[in-house]
Amino acid sequence: MKKVVSIAGSDCSGGAGIQADLKTFAAHGVYGMSIVTSVVAENTVRVISYQDMTPTVICQQADAVFEDIFPEAVKIGMLSSRETMQAVATSLKKWQPQNVVLDPVMYAKNGDALMDPTAIDTLIAEVLPLADVITPNIPEAEKIANRTITTLAEMEAACRAIHQVCGAAVLIKGGHKTGAATDVLFDGHDFYHYSVERVDTKNTHGTGCTFSSAIASELALGRALPEAVAKAKDYITMAITHSLALGKGHGPTNHFYQVYRHGLEEQA
Repeated sequence: MKKVVSIAGSDCSGGAGIQADLKTFAAHGVYGMSIVTSVVAENTVRVISYQDMTPTVICQQADAVFEDIFPEAVKIGMLSSRETMQAVATSLKKWQPQNVVLDPVMYAKNGDALMDPTAIDTLIAEVLPLADVITPNIPEAEKIANRTITTLAEMEAACRAIHQVCGAAVLIKGGHKTGAATDVLFDGHDFYHYSVERVDTKNTHGTGCTFSSAIASELALGRALPEAVAKAKDYITMAITHSLALGKGHGPTNHFYQVYRHGLEEQA
């Protein structure tokens, strides 16, 4: 069995972060592990607070995973502070994993900040160059590239700009635009567009976490990057299409819809 580890924050309401990542790994048939960077008190409506793990504990979790069950891919999510970023960078340099997918989580779905704004320079300088793929949404890409993005051409230009800074492939997600949900991938040579009709639902809590974890899972299974993104796009579209109306705010996606569907068909 292929193995994937998530380095991210914990979402106690289960829709995003480590919890969403582990569900996504399981749905893809890969063995999921976790390195918790922060414990977040959040739900579908708000982020109440979060407590970062110490750099020592983050590094020790990484050592525990990598020395024993070395993964084929790594997904990185919430890194809230400079100290957290530097601890993760230290561990990545030490263990040199492949297929590192980094989702630069800056805000929760409700707009609450999950990254210290003063730490973005550290993210760009010390962490992004260690990734193989970066998956920002449009607001995150605007912060990283320091430019406004409103069109597909501007998404492509931002992909190039971010790639020039860090050397990683860049996938800018189009969920914050209007019209079709079009994502743009630049692998350093070619552009790829992935477009689906926008799903009319407010239940999109954890979509970024889920999408990046699906990409990491597909890379661990041996897919080339463009195919891995295409399959992950199909998965996240399914999870959003059948999302769950749980909670009072933005409900979670349905990570196991395919499993539930097959079970219901067998019972029928």
